[in-house]
Amino acid sequence: MGWRGGGHMLEKGKISASQMGMMLFLAVVASGVMWIPGITGKYAQNDLWLSPIWAALIGAATVWIAHRLHRMYPEKTSVQYSEEIVGKVAGKAIGFLFVFFYLHLSGFVVRSYAEFIVQNFLHKTPISVVIITMIFVCIWAVRAGIEVIGRTAQLFFPVFMIPVLFVPLLIKNMKLDYLFPILEHGLVPTLKGALVPGGWFSEMFLLSFLLPYVRNQEKGKSSALYAVIGVMLLLTMINFFILFVLGKQIGDFLFPVMVAFRYISVAEFFENMESLVMAIWILGMFVKISIFYYVTVLGASQWFRMSDYRSLVLPIGFLIGLFSFWSFPNFNTGLYFDIYAFPFYGPLIQTVLPLFLLIIAALRKKGQSQNQNLTAAKHK
Repeated sequence: MGWRGGGHMLEKGKISASQMGMMLFLAVVASGVMWIPGITGKYAQNDLWLSPIWAALIGAATVWIAHRLHRMYPEKTSVQYSEEIVGKVAGKAIGFLFVFFYLHLSGFVVRSYAEFIVQNFLHKTPISVVIITMIFVCIWAVRAGIEVIGRTAQLFFPVFMIPVLFVPLLIKNMKLDYLFPILEHGLVPTLKGALVPGGWFSEMFLLSFLLPYVRNQEKGKSSALYAVIGVMLLLTMINFFILFVLGKQIGDFLFPVMVAFRYISVAEFFENMESLVMAIWILGMFVKISIFYYVTVLGASQWFRMSDYRSLVLPIGFLIGLFSFWSFPNFNTGLYFDIYAFPFYGPLIQTVLPLFLLIIAALRKKGQSQNQNLTAAKHK
């Protein structure tokens, strides 16, 4: 299949800026809402509510970098404009790095999702069944295109917020004393606690693959920043409420959100709320995995200069399945990667590398502008 040039759009569909913002929100918060409180609590303890605020700075910086690059190369994704910025060979290598990163991350996210389901609910179900089922469902969304994924995110966004409405039912189990003393050990523990969510906030670089397909692009940057703020506020609020229920023990639980919601009991009618939380969380994970899957397929088809991305949907789905098994041999290894490797791996590929591209692109634009001025001066 041929490629029709740099401006050719593989995806004919369009999404609104608000849909893009909801996609980014769910892409970051869907998995983070389960894992981050427990991981952050190990470091920051009763100051864990501060960590998402520091982590959000990485998200905001990533949005700014991705948007600046988009303004320089409006109809292209990071896979495409890398070649223009650093040349064909180096650009191909960087483009491949982006595609491989999202392929690897897609497999990791699918495996993390499956591990959670098997450990907490479907104890006797083979993990391969959970993985294959989710990938097959996501294949439908990815083949349908960005418009369907955008509408799905718009549909599930308010549903994902439903558990927040049940937080007041935890009030009788809350103790405000758990909040104190504030910053007993200084800011350093809260900064350490921000490393893991900071890695997830760097996923805002997905913006670079979505912006070319946004109708009202003038609102793209603000929608992405709203997503950053929304994730920060939600994680901060969840950290607060879980802290008030569990105290400093929060770091002892792998999934403290599920533990906290088990405390809900109203007249023996509202009980077992963790089942509702899990059902809604699965919807969020479906959107997240679909977005990562779609970006991987889109980036790969652009890297191969293909005219249609859909022929890669099944092969890449197969690779995501393989990566979900190869990413790590067991749950503890995956958790180790999430805590100690991804806080550096994620921002390195999604924030630092794009910043490097932005600096080179800005210098090249400046050099071209100066050359044009010199040429114009000679002709006078």
